Amino acid sequence: MTPKSSSKKQAPDPEMTQRLPEMPTEVRTKSESDEEQAPAEWALVAYAGAALGRVFPIPAGLVILGRAPDAGIALLDGEVSRYHARIRVEEGHVQVEDLGSTNGTRVNGDLILGPADLRVGDRLSLGGHVLKLVFLDPLERTFHETLLDLSTKDPLTGLANRGSVLAEFQNRFGLSLRYGRPLSVVVCDLDHFKQVNDTHGHGAGDFVLRVFGERLMGALREADLAGRIGGEEFLMVLPETDLSGARPFAERLRKAINSMPFPLPSGDLKITCSLGIAERSPGDLEAGQLLARADAAMYQAKTSGRDRICLG
Repeated sequence: MTPKSSSKKQAPDPEMTQRLPEMPTEVRTKSESDEEQAPAEWALVAYAGAALGRVFPIPAGLVILGRAPDAGIALLDGEVSRYHARIRVEEGHVQVEDLGSTNGTRVNGDLILGPADLRVGDRLSLGGHVLKLVFLDPLERTFHETLLDLSTKDPLTGLANRGSVLAEFQNRFGLSLRYGRPLSVVVCDLDHFKQVNDTHGHGAGDFVLRVFGERLMGALREADLAGRIGGEEFLMVLPETDLSGARPFAERLRKAINSMPFPLPSGDLKITCSLGIAERSPGDLEAGQLLARADAAMYQAKTSGRDRICLG
């Protein structure tokens, strides 16, 4: 029979007690990875609003928050002014100041009337957005960004997934309609893509989609958005852009696909695409109307010979 252990507490070994504080130093030594690890940084994490889940790093100096495309932290919300507020980071000190916005800026629910200091955990409210101030190390930032990618990105192409890009398109359409700003969309479909899968296999088809996604990302501007809305169909949203700006963009993308073959193990494969463009018109009162015109233009491009651009 196994003897029962005694419940009587034993006095700690004095020598062991003295050694315990030194054990972590003895067991763990500094590694090269510690030297190379990036330092922690200030950031805002969106806890509410259209940017939900996004991490906005805050570099030292001044950062503007607003709905303008050139704002350092762009918050696409009709309740956010173009240049709504600014954050100053200086020697580990973080301060926020409203820039005369229409709806004001709040810290932890209280409206600020002048420059206000921010501490870790404070909540910054602008329109429908709530941003929490955090001090992230590289691992924590990667964790937040990975969660966002899993919920908003297409895993194959790295572009926005269908739900994400359509939701963002709806938001940007609302801003365009409310403020009378130009907005264009481009719908793109890869030509004869079914033949790629049937002839070369689905692995080759996936490779073509991944390379297309890379080339598309290379053609976008900072404020533009692109997403995969179908098997080989893609949507690009171009804010502050009319047809005179959307047409050259679509032509650059068409040439980027047409002019460079896709290198498969069996040999280079030529791929083309058909594109439809539409700009928001006064008659477009819903986002679906604008998207339908671009989609119809894309089908016109396919039926009239493919590898071309048509206007909706």
